[in-house]
Amino acid sequence: MSTTPHDLDDDVALVTGASSGIGRATAKTLADAGAAVAVTARRTDRIEALAEEIESEGGEALAITADVTETDDVERMIERTREELGGLDILVNNAGVMLLAPVIRADLDDLQQMLDVNLMGLMAATRKALPGMLEQDSGHIVNISSVAGRRANEASGGYSATKFGVNAFSESLRKETADSGVRVTVIEPGAVDTELGQHIPDEQVMERMAEMVQDMTVLQPEDIAAAIRYAVTQPPRVSVNELLVRPTDQQS
Repeated sequence: MSTTPHDLDDDVALVTGASSGIGRATAKTLADAGAAVAVTARRTDRIEALAEEIESEGGEALAITADVTETDDVERMIERTREELGGLDILVNNAGVMLLAPVIRADLDDLQQMLDVNLMGLMAATRKALPGMLEQDSGHIVNISSVAGRRANEASGGYSATKFGVNAFSESLRKETADSGVRVTVIEPGAVDTELGQHIPDEQVMERMAEMVQDMTVLQPEDIAAAIRYAVTQPPRVSVNELLVRPTDQQS
């Protein structure tokens, strides 16, 4: 039986939240591996610059401004990817926000935003991409969760709720599609050097997070991108369902 990795040369990938961090690194990594890549985010200037960078390095890229909390945007990004790049084989649901605060101080709008982006946006993109994948009898959906999707700590209740939801949704989807040729992978990063921590609204929590990672060698976005590349390049018979990736010196 062949152990040859899956070749991405004929694949089309769509990466949400591609304007920075894990999304940006993933788009570049998949493009380097041969995939044509649609990059989506709200910040048009960043994704257009990313698409230009990928193409300058010999890849094929399409920038699509989209907000995953808007159903019309989600439908449009799926349709444009298929129409302009010729298909959709890999969906990386990466868009997310981390607005940490203790429940007693949590802003309800922040809680709603995390639900809308981290969970509902991911589910909407999956729902719109899935019919085409089922029709072609192949595809790969990669959902970015978190260590916080496995264990909830203080001040992370809202965020963890969304990431536990991502894990549950992904496992249910995996079972639904197990005999269809569509694979489902959950990636659970630990501490990664991204913009997420800069947007924490609670100053006390932000200070504690900064102290926690001060003496830690945190992961780089490219480390998570490499894990995603590993999952999507496995032979069709191999489904990497879950990857937990922590910094070596992260205990929690």
